[in-house]
Amino acid sequence: MIFADFHTHSSFSSDSAEPLSEMAKSAAEKGLRTICLTEHLDYDYPGGEFLLDTAAYRAELMRVKAEYADKVEVLFGVELGIMDYLAPRLNEFAAAWDFDFIIGSSHLVDGKDPYYPEYFEESGSRNGILRYFESILANIRAFDGFDVYGHLDYVVRYSPEKSYEPLDHREIIDGILKELIARGKGIEVNTAGIASGMGYPHPNAFILRRFKELGGKTVTIGSDAHDRSRVAADFDKARAALEAEGFDGYTVFRGRRAEFVKF
Repeated sequence: MIFADFHTHSSFSSDSAEPLSEMAKSAAEKGLRTICLTEHLDYDYPGGEFLLDTAAYRAELMRVKAEYADKVEVLFGVELGIMDYLAPRLNEFAAAWDFDFIIGSSHLVDGKDPYYPEYFEESGSRNGILRYFESILANIRAFDGFDVYGHLDYVVRYSPEKSYEPLDHREIIDGILKELIARGKGIEVNTAGIASGMGYPHPNAFILRRFKELGGKTVTIGSDAHDRSRVAADFDKARAALEAEGFDGYTVFRGRRAEFVKF
């Protein structure tokens, strides 16, 4: 069993209505040892969504952490939406708080969210996916103040086909993975890919395989849950995906320090 969910959201993220305490309660009921809340912060998101009241979030998390101390470990994380030009603001933010864990993610490409159909209507499926990967590489080169990069092929959730051929993008994917490994960063297995109809967790097996082949070791596992029902969802499939590519465990973080956990 996987005992730690390292990608979850509560009502401190603007796309969730679930109280933080309910996320912790669900983790405890499901037999997890650890849940890390990773609330959204996306500067410059159109319409001003996905800003985070970090002080209020931390205060509530510490209250819940104490309440559930004998049931489940509750950790303080954040998911940063990265665009390369935001690096100075993101560095300042990350340095200001005592996070246990930071996910770097790409939700916007050139200021546009692939969630909306207009993104692919303008670019087409193949070029839209390629541009997403190109933006990740630029983001990593500009800002590496994160621990893992989240849902590396998130863009595919919203592509017209909900699928792609990774070999079509091998050069840029390898570039991303080599950059992450060189900077001591990891990736995550994110089971929201299954819930969104992709049939597999993010990222595609090809990316997991290449990460391992290139020397990558740090892999966290997260449900990307935005409500209590999705905490630890499809973790059996996450484990199967990792084991199929030769991984024999996963990583947890406390105080931004990595610790390997064997299956």
